[in-house]
Amino acid sequence: MYGTLLLLHLLAATIWTGGHIILATVILPKALRQRSVAHLQNFETAYERVGMPALIVQIITGLMLAYRLVPDIGGWFNPANPLAHIIMAKLTLLGLTLALAIDARFRVIPNLTPDKLVDMAFHIVPVTLISILFVVVGISIRTGWLF
Repeated sequence: MYGTLLLLHLLAATIWTGGHIILATVILPKALRQRSVAHLQNFETAYERVGMPALIVQIITGLMLAYRLVPDIGGWFNPANPLAHIIMAKLTLLGLTLALAIDARFRVIPNLTPDKLVDMAFHIVPVTLISILFVVVGISIRTGWLF
């Protein structure tokens, strides 16, 4: 079961993080240069079909993996436990991702115009960096690299 959970988690992370890296480094610069909302909308339309399910899979499998590491959910927030540091870091990154997504979905996207593309960039770039941090923090579970 552990191997399946980890595989699904990593595949979903690959889709989520890879998609955001492409969005931030290829699509966004082109949209900003050409002042084209359509470039972002076209990417989002195609990516959402795989990106959002990938995020949902990551959340579900991440919670299940955290539970396997620390079966006492209260222990997820125990600073004396090094594994709790990783779980808390991942939950914090998830909270930041959700906050940015909600703000983008309800404030930025409905009012997106060529003049407001920079507002969208201020969501895309942090979400991309956060998705990379998710991977880095996740790696530290095996390597002890950060915690």
